[in-house]
Amino acid sequence: MTQPYPGPYAGGPGPWAPVPYQPVPPRYRPLRKLALVSIALMGLTAVAAVIQSVLLWNSYDDVKRFVYGLLSEEEIDRGIESIAGTGPLLNLVTYLLMGTAIAFLIWLWQARENTEFLRSPFAPRPVDRPGHRRAQGWIVGSWLCPIVQFWYPFQIVQDIATASEPPGQPGAARTGRVRTLLYGWWTSWTAFWVIMVGGGGLALIGFIVWIVRLVDAADAADATGNYVDIYDLQDFIVRVALAFDIGFTVATVLLIVAAGAAALLLLRVTRWQHDQVATPPPAAVPPPETPQYAPRFNNPGPSFPSYGPPG
Repeated sequence: MTQPYPGPYAGGPGPWAPVPYQPVPPRYRPLRKLALVSIALMGLTAVAAVIQSVLLWNSYDDVKRFVYGLLSEEEIDRGIESIAGTGPLLNLVTYLLMGTAIAFLIWLWQARENTEFLRSPFAPRPVDRPGHRRAQGWIVGSWLCPIVQFWYPFQIVQDIATASEPPGQPGAARTGRVRTLLYGWWTSWTAFWVIMVGGGGLALIGFIVWIVRLVDAADAADATGNYVDIYDLQDFIVRVALAFDIGFTVATVLLIVAAGAAALLLLRVTRWQHDQVATPPPAAVPPPETPQYAPRFNNPGPSFPSYGPPG
């Protein structure tokens, strides 16, 4: 007689019993290649910014002549063709900034996951480090969220550096050299974006103001029958162009400083994490064994043959 399958109501697990959840253990991801790609993109971005700054200063005289109406039609046509041909080059900084941001965020995400691995029992040398102040989702969101984007990204990078400290060097992330890299990178990077966004906005506002003043001057001239005196307006737009060139040059210098500090910081944190995984844990030294001595025997002295009693 066959016995029924012991289902969950009969005291057995049954074929549809839920499988206990097994959490996926953290794993270490090497960061060296990704760090080198990020550093290479940072360098290319800085070089492209320098080239663009040089092009802006080379075209400054032509801009002045154009504003004052000193260019011939042939020179204007050549300038338009030159701008059309170098347009992709002028946008190269924007493209490289986007590529650098993507590579850096991927490195930052994996470095954060590696810190969780280094604290887990799966690591060769588990270490107890303070937790992160921000959730992992802020690695991307902190750069996009207004207001908090001025300090959240810095805190995230600082916490990753602190969690990556070598076990034998507590406080390595708080040394003067590392703090200089952290604050130098974040200060120059923030100042770069303030100049680019703020300076670009001021230049656009200045151009709009120039157009409004030009229209007002033309309307006043039509009403009075006088000529339009645009000399002051020409000086205004030339000053705006000069301020834009100076601002972009200062921003380029800040970008170079930020790229250098970030590159050194990436290499340091990458090396810290790699050394903790590559270096095996110190072998346990067995306690000294208690010496065992051979038993001591009394020397019985020489033995002589025994003879029986005399015959």
